[in-house]
Amino acid sequence: MELNSDFTSRVVVHSDQIEWQASPMKGVDRRMLDRIGGEVARATTIVRYAPGSKFSAHTHTGGEEFIVLDGVFQDEHGDYPAGTYVRNPPTTEHTPGSEPGCTIFVKLWQFNMEDRTQFRKTMTEELASPVNGVASATLHRDDREIVTYSHLDPAATLASDATGGIELLVIDGSITTGGDVLGKKGWLRLPEGEALSAVAGPEGAKVWMKTGHLPFAQPPAV
Repeated sequence: MELNSDFTSRVVVHSDQIEWQASPMKGVDRRMLDRIGGEVARATTIVRYAPGSKFSAHTHTGGEEFIVLDGVFQDEHGDYPAGTYVRNPPTTEHTPGSEPGCTIFVKLWQFNMEDRTQFRKTMTEELASPVNGVASATLHRDDREIVTYSHLDPAATLASDATGGIELLVIDGSITTGGDVLGKKGWLRLPEGEALSAVAGPEGAKVWMKTGHLPFAQPPAV
């Protein structure tokens, strides 16, 4: 399967307007944003766990990166409430689920295969003091990508001309960029060479962003 797999094109997805699709596990549904591959895929997805649902134990051969958007994600390593950012690099394993239910934004098979750095962060605890109405945190940085989280005051501008492409998810509030208004769970991917200028709506915005990573996009090594 290929979905939004042309990384030279601008992509906007209003994910709340997409129908949920059932996963192979009962009670776990998903909204696909981009994908290369079948059930084993390089994928960016919003996943919803119904209360009491869980996946069977598995190893993340290509790594897993996710944000808990609402509820509480759980595995044998602990509880991950809304606002938690997690990186599980290649070779890590767990048995994910959620007793109360949750929604996560997850990226699979997008790690450097030599990466073994595993961590979790509460994103708000990383925020620096605001500059021109934007308070940002660097959640992760390596030689392939930079991952940030930002709080935007109403009408504040989030700008980036980073090389290697730009991707963002609106976690709360709204932004306007390139003539598009992205509300909560709106997703944008800009190709290499296209700059970002996003203006927060009247309620402000909370935004997760990754830059630099698109030149490394490729199908999973199955």
